[in-house]
Amino acid sequence: MRHPVPVDNVLTLAIDCGGSGLKGSVLNHEGAMVADRVRVPTPYPMSPADFVRTLVELALRLPTASRATVGMPGMIRHGRVITTPHYITTAGPFSPVDPDLARAWDHFDAQTALARGLGIPTRVVNDAEVHGAAVVSGAGLEVVFTLGTGLGCAVFDDGTLVPKIELSRAPVRKGVIYDAWVGNLARRDLGNRKWSKRVKSVIDDLRPMFVWDRLYVGGGNARKLSVNLGEDVTVVPNEAGISGGIRLWELDHGTVSHPHDEPSDGRE
Repeated sequence: MRHPVPVDNVLTLAIDCGGSGLKGSVLNHEGAMVADRVRVPTPYPMSPADFVRTLVELALRLPTASRATVGMPGMIRHGRVITTPHYITTAGPFSPVDPDLARAWDHFDAQTALARGLGIPTRVVNDAEVHGAAVVSGAGLEVVFTLGTGLGCAVFDDGTLVPKIELSRAPVRKGVIYDAWVGNLARRDLGNRKWSKRVKSVIDDLRPMFVWDRLYVGGGNARKLSVNLGEDVTVVPNEAGISGGIRLWELDHGTVSHPHDEPSDGRE
């Protein structure tokens, strides 16, 4: 029988996995970091085994935790990777896809593999969902966009996480998806001012589709925005990608993998 750890004693390992970097820290029961954030470059090419090994090595540089939250890009269901845009490539975001990596990542049970590697109960969700957990109020329809390598998206209804919407892969115009339209490569090509206007245009176009009560915009590039996005939009710090690691357990009681659980491909 598993005995719950008293909430006041819980330390949570929170890892934010991006296209260019993997960042982690350990949070106390109030959500405050108890150690400086550790960051390592995302290694490419990166198989699922490389991914687990890299995160375990990152965790060894931090205080011992009671549980872990890992946010990663892509469509993640019940801790399994349905699709992921960057980790299947040969050399990082927007480089060619490696067919062998694509097969290896397809339905990879990242949650169980990391629980076994880290040795603690673990939750794996989309990275934008972790950002959202840190900032949502729990009232109404709240949407989160993260601006980084690409465009992340999460939706919460009265504080409950709704099934994943992979907006980043949707076409914004012929042959161009949102990841490329407002991602980091576009920002570098356009410059911050023109890119900021493009982001505002995307938000204005999507507002009638979501009809959100509040939109939160975060991610590493949010601080580079130079336009007013609207009265219903709040820009939040990138640190939410880690600080949401504890609140996600409070807001949503989704699947959790334990160190001795057997992996599954999710196709039963």
